[in-house]
Amino acid sequence: MGVITVELLSVIRRWHLRDQMSIREIAKRTGLSRNTIKKYLRNDIVIPQYMGQGRVSKLSPYLDKLQQWLKTESNRGRKERRSVKQLYHDLVKLGYLGSYDRVVAYAKQWRLQQQQLAGTIGRGAFIPLTFAPGEAFQFDWSEDWAIIGNERTKLQVAHFKLAHSRAFYLRAYPLQTHEMLFDAHHRAFLCLGGVPKRGIYDNMRTAIDKVGRGKQRTVNARFKAMTSHYLFEAEFCNPASGWEKGQVEKNVQDARHRLWHQAPPFASLETLNDWLTESCMALWQQITHPEDRQQTIADVWELERQMLMPVPQSFDGFVEYTKRVTPTCLVNFERNRYSVPASFANRHVSLRVYADHLTMVSEMAVIAEHKRIINRHHRSSVTCYEWQHYLSVLQRKPGALRNGAPFTALPEAFKQLQTKLLKRAGGDREMVEVLSLVLHYDQAQVLAAIEESLALGVASKPNILNILRRMISPAPPPLADTPQRLSLNEEPIANVERYDGLREVRHAA
Repeated sequence: MGVITVELLSVIRRWHLRDQMSIREIAKRTGLSRNTIKKYLRNDIVIPQYMGQGRVSKLSPYLDKLQQWLKTESNRGRKERRSVKQLYHDLVKLGYLGSYDRVVAYAKQWRLQQQQLAGTIGRGAFIPLTFAPGEAFQFDWSEDWAIIGNERTKLQVAHFKLAHSRAFYLRAYPLQTHEMLFDAHHRAFLCLGGVPKRGIYDNMRTAIDKVGRGKQRTVNARFKAMTSHYLFEAEFCNPASGWEKGQVEKNVQDARHRLWHQAPPFASLETLNDWLTESCMALWQQITHPEDRQQTIADVWELERQMLMPVPQSFDGFVEYTKRVTPTCLVNFERNRYSVPASFANRHVSLRVYADHLTMVSEMAVIAEHKRIINRHHRSSVTCYEWQHYLSVLQRKPGALRNGAPFTALPEAFKQLQTKLLKRAGGDREMVEVLSLVLHYDQAQVLAAIEESLALGVASKPNILNILRRMISPAPPPLADTPQRLSLNEEPIANVERYDGLREVRHAA
């Protein structure tokens, strides 16, 4: 006989007596047998009696607390809910000595009762899917949170999952944009060991420009170029049909319990992504394959990897914009500013946006590169200077060296030299000439020459240039070491009388 509560009995009586619902329909909704429902309706029992009601288990003293937690978690957002395993560990901290399986069974029973009360049991039917090794992968985005640099940060997480082996990969980004999507694919293929034949997606904006009737889609040109580069076919689910890529949908939920709820603080986004990669590969070793309980995901993945296409070189997945350089030699992008060489001031250049850096191009040549800065929460803008970009202007206006914003981030040795030279007459121009040496010599060598001149107490341009030339000039070849076997057996003897004899012969002639 199924277990029935007072609340469920009240619902059954209301459905049958007030709503005139058949016993067959009530049994379908509640999952109870028709005989059980007839018994409680026939006897008009208000308080049901249970078999084994007086039995006390190790979980009994904690049932009220567990029920309270389950109710609280059910009212929380889907992304913030704690798993049953986390609730079990919290009960252990309170003194619970029972098994984890008992907590799982009770939580399952409690949720089933809530579904019975809501009448949501038995909704929907699905067909299980099967995939051959190397046939397909599934992709999806999710929003999650992590502590990065002592700040709680919202992240856009790319999820990849091989449909056969169930091997999965996660990578976090600040935004869901084309360049982030392209970067995630290459890193995922490298981690998973190759490229499958198909990729299964939902109708995300970074891939689909327009959803047509049925399976008709207008695919984004850049996304189509990426699929052509990696040689896989992209398939898109029907709208509101997440079950068509149910594996990665479930992986999004599982990752919150397995990874994000236990994630430690991170110093940077790069550190977080390294931790995600290591954690995913460690979980492959721990999780058993759902279709072959004798093997782990890692075991099946080792076999599937042989069926994957080798990963080609990275797709050049940039998004390009045309930008006009300001008179201060800056390019504006996402409320931030990035410097370019002064010769391109007031001209148009091409800005290529990647996931983690920006590249400025003019006449098919790269003129500048900067690390990409993504501001959150509408903070103040940031300006990224490369002081080398302003040297041509500085040579004409050496006085700008004292308060020039690009030169506040000079290396410490340059600043010490500047302090000494600006005390002299014409020191600003001499300092500009020293800075201009980086246009002809490697900056590290110039810096080493300056540090040596400061250590010798002869900080001036001629001395720095002399040290620099000695550093880069080739060393003289070592003296030849003549072996003993090449020494003369008969040493020549000096004979000055021979010279007098030669003079006499010549005079007689």
